Amino acid sequence: MIIGIAAVDRKGAIGKGGKLPWHYPADMKFFRETTTGHAVVMGRKTWLTIGKPLKNRLNIVLSRDLSIEPQESLLVLGDVESVLSFNKSLSTELFVIGGAQIYEAFLPHIEKWIITEVPLTVRGADAFMPEGYLDEFKVEDSKSLDDDLVVKFYSRG
Repeated sequence: MIIGIAAVDRKGAIGKGGKLPWHYPADMKFFRETTTGHAVVMGRKTWLTIGKPLKNRLNIVLSRDLSIEPQESLLVLGDVESVLSFNKSLSTELFVIGGAQIYEAFLPHIEKWIITEVPLTVRGADAFMPEGYLDEFKVEDSKSLDDDLVVKFYSRG
């Protein structure tokens, strides 16, 4: 199964200046617990921001720049089709973790969304979720985290 996971402000922002524009330990913990033991796919810019493979996960970087240094638990694939093909051999979930172009590229393939609603509006945000990304989805469940955060779980309606 392919699952999109993101923290999103009130206007759909997910980034500013190549970074998360907030720091919520409760959301980071939730993200880590949710994705550990699974595969995560991210774009090159997200990979460069993180700087190292996320522990206890298969890290897939979607990039045409194949010069990224191979490391344990890191796979670099050149296009969405390669990721989708590889995903068929996985026995785990595949989490799409960003950034904006990666969410856009995987939009037709995402079966569920896990969205943390961040209770603010980021001024100067420059990365946003794709327009209408939840249009075909309905809320199945929600969960409160610390820091006044709510996580909503969506499935295709």
